[in-house]
Amino acid sequence: TYGALGALATGIGSTEMAAVFACGQLWMRVPETFLVVVEGKLPEGVYAKDLVLTVIGKVGADGATYMAVEYTGSTVKELSLDSRMTLCNMAVEMGGKTGLVAPDEKVVGFLKEREITEGYELLASDEDAEFSEKLEIDAGNLVPVVACPHSVDNVKPIEKVEGTPVNQVFIGTCTNGRIEDLRIAGRVMKDRKVKVRTIIVPASREVYLKALREGLIEAFIKAGATVCNPGCGPCVGTHQGIPSPGDVVVSTANRNFKGRMGCDEAEIYLASPHTAALAAVTGEISDPREEKS
Repeated sequence: TYGALGALATGIGSTEMAAVFACGQLWMRVPETFLVVVEGKLPEGVYAKDLVLTVIGKVGADGATYMAVEYTGSTVKELSLDSRMTLCNMAVEMGGKTGLVAPDEKVVGFLKEREITEGYELLASDEDAEFSEKLEIDAGNLVPVVACPHSVDNVKPIEKVEGTPVNQVFIGTCTNGRIEDLRIAGRVMKDRKVKVRTIIVPASREVYLKALREGLIEAFIKAGATVCNPGCGPCVGTHQGIPSPGDVVVSTANRNFKGRMGCDEAEIYLASPHTAALAAVTGEISDPREEKS
């Protein structure tokens, strides 16, 4: 996720973490780089989640194995840090070792808000850098998509699954639980009632407090949604909304493998916060282009 700040962020297991705590070092092979160039303006109803799912659908779940996935282009430059975090967060879902966006003035502003003004350097790829793979995408041609059960690269345009009845909606996680995501969901759900079980989990305490101040939490509760304490929520499959056998779930998380949310008989569709919120108030997978957020 923090590749959006220009940091090299990667996941490790508990055993390796213990070794890092003990010796203060982490071994890794220098990864090759997979460059994703996105140019143009995202259409109405299309978000960073749709973009990264489209990339994963094209590349495959193992198409960027052990590579650093770097996102660049005019589209990426215009994205907020929250949206860039979504892109970098899901690099691992195509096998990536890390996801990266070259840091810019938005990153500097983010750090200043947290009273960090020194001790870092803004790094970007060299002008003559060589890339092992390159994918070019015209943002203007993108459409809302979902990742269908039971694989993240089983990506289909929204119209292919539109009308699918839904039992549960989950909005949150490290992928789409930031304030921008909750604002999008809030605009969709304001002054409406959810038709299915809807669980909203802010990604952090900071996000939760912002959502409280902006009235989003109140809007969600009035709509009939359940707002849980910050964290992973049902994404880890242990608490706060484990689906039942046969349930169809629309989730803003990053994985939809069998059993991911704690029930191997549930079906999980991955989608943007707009698509997920719309499913909550309609009771079925719906096209966000038909309703502005």
